[in-house]
Amino acid sequence: MSSTNITAGQYIQHHLEHLTLNLKTFTIGESGGFWTLNLDTLLVSTIIGLFIFGGLGLIAARVKETPGKLQNLVEIIIEFVNNAVHEVFHHKTTFIPALSLTIFLWVFCMNAMDLLPVDFLPNLLGHIGIHHFKTVPTADPNATFAMSISVFLLVIIFNLRVKKHRLLKEMLTFPFGPYLFPVNFAFRLVEECVKPLSLALRLFGNMFAGELIFILIAIMPWWMQGAPGGIWAIFHILVITLQAFLFMMLTIIYLSMAHDAH
Repeated sequence: MSSTNITAGQYIQHHLEHLTLNLKTFTIGESGGFWTLNLDTLLVSTIIGLFIFGGLGLIAARVKETPGKLQNLVEIIIEFVNNAVHEVFHHKTTFIPALSLTIFLWVFCMNAMDLLPVDFLPNLLGHIGIHHFKTVPTADPNATFAMSISVFLLVIIFNLRVKKHRLLKEMLTFPFGPYLFPVNFAFRLVEECVKPLSLALRLFGNMFAGELIFILIAIMPWWMQGAPGGIWAIFHILVITLQAFLFMMLTIIYLSMAHDAH
């Protein structure tokens, strides 16, 4: 969709609309309220996941004693994630490092889609009749809440598996003692519910803001876009990396808290 024949408001609105599927009627491009699936978010996140972890599988299958550049890069990332896990989670585990690596790489690559030119994929897909397509999955709250709720369910599982019957005692007696058990219980519920909210909204807010700034730069005259676009892209590389790291670290911290007793 060209920005030359529409107003700035229409251009921004166009780029904020998803490619949707109405799950009631299975009609593409139609909203079904709660039963609406954002196809662009699902497709991009799935393709990125298959590409990353399929690539990691191929590299793992072809490990050499004298590593090449790609193997070196993967080993550096794995070592970085393992160090981050062991600094926070002080128990023997292979699940947490694997989960953390998955989260960091997947969130980072979904965030990195924001560095593509704003009109690249929408214009490309426009030739086959797809007029709305959002490129950045993490700028969709449905995606960020899906990931944060998955982490929240893992926190519950860790609490139940590790603490068993001690979990109820902890919820009723910490931090104010057994005589204030209603307050303790209420505080614990708030604490647990805030975890998925903080994970989802932090990531969504930062990525949506970044996407919106790129759209605002795109409505400027072409001869003015270079400097602000380049500066924001360089800064945004730090943002997308930091947000992936924060999502990973908060996941590790929440699972560590679930594993440790008060």
